Amino acid sequence: MASPTVNFETVTFVMKTFVNDLSAYSSGVSERQIGWYNDVLPASLRQPHHEDTLAVVVLSTPDMFERAFLPFMEKGCCQGVSDPIDQCVKHTINSSFPGKKVEVSYDYEMLPASRKPKFLAQTAAHVAGAAYYYQEADVTDHPWGDKKKFGVCIHPRFGGWFAIRALLVFEGVQVGCEVLQSSPPDCVPSREARIQLLEDFNLRWQDWKYRDIIPPVQRYSQRQRDYFSTRPAQRPALLQEWGFLQKEKGGSQLEPPPGHGPQHSSWTSPRD
Repeated sequence: MASPTVNFETVTFVMKTFVNDLSAYSSGVSERQIGWYNDVLPASLRQPHHEDTLAVVVLSTPDMFERAFLPFMEKGCCQGVSDPIDQCVKHTINSSFPGKKVEVSYDYEMLPASRKPKFLAQTAAHVAGAAYYYQEADVTDHPWGDKKKFGVCIHPRFGGWFAIRALLVFEGVQVGCEVLQSSPPDCVPSREARIQLLEDFNLRWQDWKYRDIIPPVQRYSQRQRDYFSTRPAQRPALLQEWGFLQKEKGGSQLEPPPGHGPQHSSWTSPRD
């Protein structure tokens, strides 16, 4: 039997509840219908849900590090071998929706059979109207020839100083015309600026400059930059130096998987 359609007032209440639940994580959320996402992708990459199903894209803003991650580490919640930031995001989202039927896909998760991402984070942010996904196709007569340039999302308030963390799908909650699709703000409108953005992102992303393609209202703190500039394998030692991890006999309490961290791929941006 088809799931009932909820009215706009119900959706608004639900969204306000989610924002309040995630306020300690300092996340931005953008609502959308799954159909908007599926419409721009081939069948192999679509989400297996009714087109009117309510979905939410969760973004972390610059102060997430101090407001959520460091307190998470202080409480000793980090365990096992997975990335500490990923653990913090998962802990925060899971604790925000007890008893609610929510399917959560994280930006780092892959489908076991195809090894493709469970969702395309930048595409999801774009169709939700949260951040504009700038790609080669957005540059008229681009100068790169056959050299591939990966795209990157820019937020209208934070520029590149944010991260896309998760996709929440609310099974059984369908919305119709009450939720209208809006285009993300085109905050890098000129051809020259778009060329600069894509070149900075693809060739020099470690220097952070692409993130300042527009003046942001907030940037990462120096401590946060130090953390993300450190190779994943060395981050446990940095957390120990800061007093957030205890060194155990035989090695660190936490050992991130090899290669987990900022990287280029056709699916995601360098990861924060």
